[in-house]
Amino acid sequence: MTHLSRRQVVRGGAGAAGVLLLPALRWPALAVPAKAGLLLPGRRDDGGFMQAGYAGFARATGTLGIATVVVDGVRPQKDDLVAALRQLAAENPTVIAAHGGQCNEAAKIVAADHPAIQFLVIQGGVEGANLTSYEVLQEESAWLAGAAAALLTKTGTVGHISGIRVPPGLKGRAAYAAGVAAARPGVRLLTTFCGEQDDAALAHKVATAQADAGADIIFTMLNAGRPGAIAACREKHIFQIGNVRDWYPSAPDVFIASAVADVSVAMADGVSDAVSGRLVPGRHVKLGVAAGDAVRLALAPEVPAEVRAAVERYAAGIASGAITVPTAYSGPEFGL
Repeated sequence: MTHLSRRQVVRGGAGAAGVLLLPALRWPALAVPAKAGLLLPGRRDDGGFMQAGYAGFARATGTLGIATVVVDGVRPQKDDLVAALRQLAAENPTVIAAHGGQCNEAAKIVAADHPAIQFLVIQGGVEGANLTSYEVLQEESAWLAGAAAALLTKTGTVGHISGIRVPPGLKGRAAYAAGVAAARPGVRLLTTFCGEQDDAALAHKVATAQADAGADIIFTMLNAGRPGAIAACREKHIFQIGNVRDWYPSAPDVFIASAVADVSVAMADGVSDAVSGRLVPGRHVKLGVAAGDAVRLALAPEVPAEVRAAVERYAAGIASGAITVPTAYSGPEFGL
């Protein structure tokens, strides 16, 4: 796959092979798929959510051997996202994947104007005749992160930091708060949406403020801003819980756990399904803790056995439906 500059469309290498037509298709498969488009409202190398989506797209299109068209570095504003999707649609791809729930409204608008193109929103919540959402339920691993933070805190105060108020981030915060309350009622929660996913200096400032207010474990849902939070946690000698992937190998002195929500799986599944003809337009595909390792809580080696056992019990409860994971939060927020 061609590496692209930010906010630039580049055609990827072609060379497609025929694909197997399945007997019960709801979206017509093409014998020679032309190309797949990708919109990233952020940096493909952010070390987090956007990079995971890009990796899933690259994995799927590489396996399928199809051409690619990518736009990245787009600000998560509706008008900018609509313009980027229209730019992609002008390239006449078979499928366009928009990464992130912030693309919901833009995808609805552009999909309506291009009925011959299948649109996907990864981590989205929209459906239509040529519009399908694929989602890993990161709120389930966030709930487990909250439970682990409550069981591990020594100060009785834990934190949460995210950037922009998009549906996945809001649902993740709500689930984390519920996990904290369920595992250890009375633990204090400091939660902040700082307004930017990629600002390391701002993330450092917020993490420092939460540490100074007593938090000894902070759950971060950030992208390129995460290094700032890592530095603050290291300076304050407190722990962090990461998201999207397992962060322990990157900074074992900082990360006590990671709320894994591998969005690359949703991206790869969606693109592969659309190209091969397995996709059902209008369906909302959801992958949670019951679906395998894509959604789980990864714990650092030093986490005590009793906490590990508790997390396993909670995960089983979520998978069975005995534990309901909320997606709305009405509690207080922590300001600077």
